[in-house]
This record gives sequence, C-alpha cells and structure tokens, in this order.
Amino acid sequence: MKSYKIGLIKGDGIGPEIVDEAIKVLDAISVSQGFNLKYEEMLLGGAAIDEAGVPLPEETIQGVKKCDAVLFGAIGGPKWDGLERHLRPESGLLGLRKVMGTFANLRPAIVYDELINASSLKPEVVKGVDIMVVRELTGGIYFGEPREICSDRAFNTMVYTKEEVRRIAIVAFDIAMKRDKRICSVDKANVLEVSQFWRETVEEVSKDYPEVDLSHMYVDNAAMQLIREPKQFDVILTGNIFGDILSDAASMLSGSIGLLPSASIGNKVGLFEPIHGSAPDIAGQGIANPLATISSASMMLRYALGEIESADKIDGAIKKALREGYRTGDIGDYDAKEICTCSEIGDIVANYSSK
Repeated sequence: MKSYKIGLIKGDGIGPEIVDEAIKVLDAISVSQGFNLKYEEMLLGGAAIDEAGVPLPEETIQGVKKCDAVLFGAIGGPKWDGLERHLRPESGLLGLRKVMGTFANLRPAIVYDELINASSLKPEVVKGVDIMVVRELTGGIYFGEPREICSDRAFNTMVYTKEEVRRIAIVAFDIAMKRDKRICSVDKANVLEVSQFWRETVEEVSKDYPEVDLSHMYVDNAAMQLIREPKQFDVILTGNIFGDILSDAASMLSGSIGLLPSASIGNKVGLFEPIHGSAPDIAGQGIANPLATISSASMMLRYALGEIESADKIDGAIKKALREGYRTGDIGDYDAKEICTCSEIGDIVANYSSK
C-alpha cells in the first residue's frame, strides 16, 4: 500500500474547521482507493506567534521538508495586525513559500453550472468558464532588491532572472498540454524592460511546445478581458504582482471565494490551500464553507501525489453535492435544497468521494 506523509497547517480563524473537513474527505478517499495518509500538524501564522513567538517556527521549516505535501488552511486576523511586518502572520507564509521553493502558484477559476447565478456577471458570459492562472510566486517586485522606505520617498525593484521565467513558463506549458493547449502570457512589455525580458523568455520556452498556442496580452487589457469575455482564456501565465491581482479577479467569476482552491508547487514539497482568508468573524460557528479546502486537497492528490483518479472522484463529489442542492450559508441563495454546516458538507462530500 502506498503511504504519504502530509503536513497539516490549520492556522487561524476558520482554518482548523475547514482543514478538518478536508481531512475527512482525504481519509474517505484513501480507504476506498487503497493508499495511506499520515498527518503531522505544524504551526504557522498567528497560532505560531501565540505559541512560539514567531510566525514561522524552525520546527515547521524542518517539518515540511520531510513531507510529501502540505495542506494549509488560513492565517491572520485583527489580533496580530498591529505587529511589525516581519512578525505578522503573512510574513510567515511568505517565508514558508520561500523555504519550500514553491515558485509556481496554480489558481483555477471554475464556474459551476449549479452556482452560475452567484456570479455578478451574466450567465451567458461565465457559463463554462474553466481557467488556470499560473502565477510566479517567489520573484518579481515582492522580493526584488533594493527596496527602501524613507521620509520623502519609497521604492521597490522588479527583478526576474531567465531561470525564474523559464521554470514558471515550463510549468504553465506542461499544464496547458493537459488542457486545451492554449496559453496567454500576461505582462506589461510596452513600458517595463522586465516584461520585455519575460516575453522573450516565454517565447523561447514555447519552441519546445509546438502544440501549444501562445499569445501575449498586456495586464491592463487582461484585467478587462477577464470581465468582458473570460471564456477566451484557458491557461494564464504571469508574474508575481500581476498574478496576484488577476487571480483574485478571476476567482470572483465563480461568485464565491469560498469555492476555489490553489496550489503552490515547484520543488519536492507543494503547499495546497484555499484562496480565501481566515474569516475570524465566523470562526467557531460551524458555518464556514470547506469546499475550497477540499478542492485544495484534490489538487494535492493530483499535483503532489499523482493520485489522479482520487482527485477526479473528489472533484466529482463536490459537483454532485452542489447539483443535489447542498449549500453552506454563503451560497445558500442559489438553488439551495438544504443549508448545511461546515461539518455536514464535509460528510456529504466524503460519502460521495468514497463511492
């Protein structure tokens, strides 16, 4: 029997609740598909600050290196907002991604037919949307040096090396080969030298993938086109800051941020997490939507463990639950037959996944 070691970072706010439901589904699918999952809990974010005094303890850094993948809930909250930047929960997550070498952030944006009216866009615009945003995660302006803030000015530096661009482009092209074989690379090459460099390097990589149709788009136009005609996109490849913005915009095509997962991959160990925050205002009430975390667990099976059939079963179980009208409160206004708690939705998806 195959066995995998999974790091669990439940985090803050609703993090523990939603991760528990994903574990429930993973346990069900592992039994039915005949593999074993071993879990190890680790600290990150506010919970780590409270217990260890830092947002990213050394024990977590060493622990993730011994795992096959890490499933993560959410971090942060008002309790820690007043801390210095390097001590805030978000700094712990940035540091963890850097340590893990997870340079590629995969952000799918999928519109479920059952929730098509949840989107703020017209149904005919979003019906059938299935986009994968591939965002470079450890370079660009968020990490570039020099950076400084003074009394009369501040500056950051956008930097990309050829290897950084090549490796994220390869990830995007490999994913495109398993989808519709279309990539739109998004940059600002009309005004930024780093974007000109990005575009040239992506073109070089494309020569190794002659079956993939590569196009380019400026980021401002891409933001507009995501709203105007999102179905024109299949895989979007872009840098760190542009990907941060575009992936959030794409996520709202679905109408609920509580539905969408993400993966951060690139080295031996990947990090899999929902795109939403810790929602401390609803923590402990049992009303959080765990579907994004369950979908993140599916991505973990697909991209980290190679358990494709199991991932497909979980994805199918989520669709079946939505098709049959099971909803958490955040999506309860859209063709709901039954409003469920966080735990109840987890039970339903776990049951469907195991069949």
